[in-house]
Amino acid sequence: MAHHSRREPALTVAELRADIESGAVDTVIVAITDMQGRLVGKRIQGQFFLNETMNHGAEACNYLLAVDVEMNPVDGYAMASWDQGYGDLSMLPDLTTLRRLPWQAGTALVLADALWLDGRPVEASPRQILDRQLDRLTERDLVAFVATELEFVVFRDSYEQAWTDGYRNLTPANHYNVDYSILGGSRVEPLVGDICRGMTGAGMIIESAKGECNPGQQEIAFRYSDAMTTCDNHVVYKTGAKEIAAAHGQSLTFMAKVNEREGNSCHIHLSFRGLDGSTVMASDEDPEFGLSALGRAFIAGQLAHLAELTLLFAPNINSYKRFAEGSFAPTRIAWGPDNRTCALRLVGRGESLRLENRVPGGDVNPYLAVAGMVAAGLDGIERGLDLEPSLRGNAYDADVASVPTTLSEAAHAWRNSEWVERTFGSPVVDHYANMARVELDAFAGAVTDWERYRGFERM
Repeated sequence: MAHHSRREPALTVAELRADIESGAVDTVIVAITDMQGRLVGKRIQGQFFLNETMNHGAEACNYLLAVDVEMNPVDGYAMASWDQGYGDLSMLPDLTTLRRLPWQAGTALVLADALWLDGRPVEASPRQILDRQLDRLTERDLVAFVATELEFVVFRDSYEQAWTDGYRNLTPANHYNVDYSILGGSRVEPLVGDICRGMTGAGMIIESAKGECNPGQQEIAFRYSDAMTTCDNHVVYKTGAKEIAAAHGQSLTFMAKVNEREGNSCHIHLSFRGLDGSTVMASDEDPEFGLSALGRAFIAGQLAHLAELTLLFAPNINSYKRFAEGSFAPTRIAWGPDNRTCALRLVGRGESLRLENRVPGGDVNPYLAVAGMVAAGLDGIERGLDLEPSLRGNAYDADVASVPTTLSEAAHAWRNSEWVERTFGSPVVDHYANMARVELDAFAGAVTDWERYRGFERM
């Protein structure tokens, strides 16, 4: 596999070996990221990891990339089925991702590439999908830099209590809007501070933490890095934040829309640079936006393919509940300089110039979303697409194309796009179209509280 991480590992193999020999580490988690963006894998005894797993990998059932959210095997996946016997795939550690997990005693973690037992990449694996697009970028002497901004809502209830209560009447960690409030942030600092310290110990660079609009809502911002490093950090952080919340007897959720208030976004900031670090998207010759011709074509590619890629940005039924007028979540496919009403917001100038995709929610799988953005940007550049005028003012009122409003609409756009087929290949297109079908079928068969409240007596 071509590994596109450009940062030194937070924990070297030599340091891990010393930790295991001293007894400071006795367990190494080996994990891949599944379709839903969750870490799945095994805890390996430390010395066994050094002797065997580190170089040869660990095996896992291939159904991990062919199940629904509940971990039920479901039909329609070409790579794994009852007819094929649900065989194994290999999780081969990417040693550039080694790190300690300070919030778990004696534990280190390494992320892995999903390979078939003969060494071929598992095409539908999210990390392998991103790896393929980054290979294409490297061929053009470009590299992608990314930051993901995850919001979450904190509740005083434990995960177990929340489950037992049917997720009703939970107590948010703040009772009112604490957007940028230092006092509001102080109320949750025992938890949020522990998360920040934990992630720092796991090799991430924290920029800031702040309150958000929905009661109990918070955001921790991390420094940007190369695309693969950021996506790897994203999935470790998301899992770790939940584990640290659970240790505090609390819970937090990254659901796109946990209640009728503001949703959890995951704005993705992306820029292309030259392999030498040159700012290829920026130009002083453009006094209005500071964009180069390449930068303009990059944004044009994002606009051209946003509807087809929305399935990768908003992969669940719940994702589409975020897209509401006047909510700071986008509803129109438009771009604008520092305009938070647009789906695509241009931010910064010169070395800081980047495009912010405001479509993804906290439930996004970062590998898939970033792979889509990289592919769209590449297409804009390769075809020299012209950039439409920026949108000034309120995009919610603009007469332009809308972001897909349902999972069904997004899946149809993904499934029927010739460009998506050419770019990602039929196996990937079919795999994620089937994921959408599974979710749509499950939701269609569910009877919700909303229906019972409206219909039990009054219909």
